[in-house]
Amino acid sequence: MDFNKATEFIQSKAAKSSEPLGNKIKFTFPEGVIHVDGDQQPMEVTNEDKEADCNIKMKLNDFEKLITGNLNPMMAVMSGKIKIDGNMGVAMKLTQLVN
Repeated sequence: MDFNKATEFIQSKAAKSSEPLGNKIKFTFPEGVIHVDGDQQPMEVTNEDKEADCNIKMKLNDFEKLITGNLNPMMAVMSGKIKIDGNMGVAMKLTQLVN
């Protein structure tokens, strides 16, 4: 999965969500960022590096494994494949966007 496909995936999931997350989340990849403004409906997804309540850092190949069910999120955090900065409670809401 490349960076543009990851952005399109998040945009698609955000557009289908029936309710906003209530927070701002940033996915940080070596290739760039995906910022989700979940304070509004519809949620806004951009590649702008803006402030967020929670910043999730990972590699694109790990993101692809996560969204396809081939990477356990808790194990990925514990092993350092996923790093979370900010509000951990916000990170728990990610199932709305990645499942």
